[in-house]
Amino acid sequence: MITKLPLWILIGGAVLAFSAGCVNIIALSGFTNLSVSHVTGNVSLFSSAIARLDWSAIFFIGASLLSFLAGSILSGYLIGQRSLKLGRRYGLALFIEASLLFCSFLLFFQHVYWGQLLAAMACGLQNSMVATYSGAVIRTTHLTGLTSDMGAAIGNWLAGRPVNKMMLGFQTIIWYSFCGGGVVGAFGYFALGYTAMLIPVGIVLTAALLYQITSNRLPEMRQE
Repeated sequence: MITKLPLWILIGGAVLAFSAGCVNIIALSGFTNLSVSHVTGNVSLFSSAIARLDWSAIFFIGASLLSFLAGSILSGYLIGQRSLKLGRRYGLALFIEASLLFCSFLLFFQHVYWGQLLAAMACGLQNSMVATYSGAVIRTTHLTGLTSDMGAAIGNWLAGRPVNKMMLGFQTIIWYSFCGGGVVGAFGYFALGYTAMLIPVGIVLTAALLYQITSNRLPEMRQE
């Protein structure tokens, strides 16, 4: 059971969840009206498109799903093991994510559908990059599983059973960070349009730089 989480994980999880919430609401508010940060809802839309034989929707939604998968594959290739550890190539992954989001901004700005695919790829990369810590699953781009885990923990607490309060608190932080990112993304989109995509670009790029600096200054924490 986790009794303490390193500060870099607490801050990193909150920041990346905020960024994902921001990206997702911008994509949903724009001309594609399709999520980029999670898969479940898009699979339901994909199923509906198949039932209607709506080939354009089948192609586009399917491409978005495959883009999220491609980002996850890239994360696995770059980082390898799923457990969080300072010193792994998270900095490189974050730089790539920031680049994907910036390219997505340029394409969204021109109302080109490839912007949706690159944003979905960026979210898939992020979601798989932040995987586990001490056996606990950590996700930053969607809230379904996290909310279920929180509910189960609260139910156990109400029944008088022991719960991991540290992980419950961390999950709550991620939940509100994702929600807060959505609020900022919505305000940003309604005020600035797709230029609001530069908000998550800046967040992820800053996270990449800070992680790289921290990792380089702590050589004893690097992966062998």
